[in-house]
Amino acid sequence: MLVEQRHQYILAQVAKSGALSVSDLVRELSVSRETIRRDLSTLASRGLLVTTHGGALSCEQREPDLDTRECVNADAKRVIGERAAQLVPDGASLIIDSGSTTLALARALAERHQLTVYTNDLRIALLLGRRNDNRVTLLGGELSAIEDATFGLDTIQQLSQYHVDFALVGAGAISPDAFLTDYSRMAAEVRSRMIAAANLVIVMADHSKFGRITPVRINGFEAARYLVTERAPERALAKAIRARGPEIIVA
Repeated sequence: MLVEQRHQYILAQVAKSGALSVSDLVRELSVSRETIRRDLSTLASRGLLVTTHGGALSCEQREPDLDTRECVNADAKRVIGERAAQLVPDGASLIIDSGSTTLALARALAERHQLTVYTNDLRIALLLGRRNDNRVTLLGGELSAIEDATFGLDTIQQLSQYHVDFALVGAGAISPDAFLTDYSRMAAEVRSRMIAAANLVIVMADHSKFGRITPVRINGFEAARYLVTERAPERALAKAIRARGPEIIVA
């Protein structure tokens, strides 16, 4: 395949899926990793895609707003939230990430008592606060433009002051080589700090996150005890996730 043919193939695939991995392109195009990296760098220099660690993204890729995300795979997120909530006893201390899946978790925790909750999600704070003797702390920071949540250096600094029984976090995607990734450096750093602040970490992700790549890696997936999802990943990804550390729970 000629260089321009490869470039057209890469652009067609990234427009279709939003993200590509180097390893997939090596297999599909039967060329070396170095060749694919050169192709991606060339296309990125023309502003046609964005290169990432291990792959590339469409220039149009960004995280949808919360209302849109809530409508996507809503049943899956509900069962994931209910299954993850079963792992949390009354009286536990929790850090709960912002997002549509963690909001489903918070709904499933509504009958728990005496929880201590730290969250950057306004809706989760209102849902769990002022009921059942819970204590809820809303983390400070800059209000997000696309969801009712806070992010920023203030959020990160505040997280460093706490240590909890459980951290329940989401992810923008789980890459083919089993890394958690996110859409922005700040969101990824907030989630990394949440993971570092807990005795037991539960990552929550529906199957649409599997095998995709978003721009920034979230550190600490190897520290997670469980990945809760509604559909088992394909065999290769499941193997990579287990090698990374977490046990997969299929709701």
